[in-house]
Amino acid sequence: QVQLVESGGGLVQAGGSLRLSCAVSGRTFSNYAMGWFRQAPGKEREFVATISRSGEGTDYADSVKGRFTISRDNAKNTLYLQMNSLKAEDTAVYYCAASRLWGPPTQLQHEYYYWGQGTQVTVSS
Repeated sequence: QVQLVESGGGLVQAGGSLRLSCAVSGRTFSNYAMGWFRQAPGKEREFVATISRSGEGTDYADSVKGRFTISRDNAKNTLYLQMNSLKAEDTAVYYCAASRLWGPPTQLQHEYYYWGQGTQVTVSS
């Protein structure tokens, strides 16, 4: 089993920044592509960003491209999401997720086998 624990959420003003972290344990972190997803109140969970096992490949939702940066530290078993120029519409619960073993980075939620509990991000306008 892979365990994921997010941290770093909170309340921030529009235009501000936050850095989310996701600590991973239970398996070899570098064997899994990782992703960030979010769910706003009353909406379905949506893709935010994904990163390859090595960290060299990334992909972003159009809504966050140029503002958010996904990264990972395989030595520390940790995934990050740096969020800049935050907007009110970024308010959501943010989840990190691990793909199937040896899987590619992907936007598809069903390709992610392990999920964290989520961390709340609230952006005030």
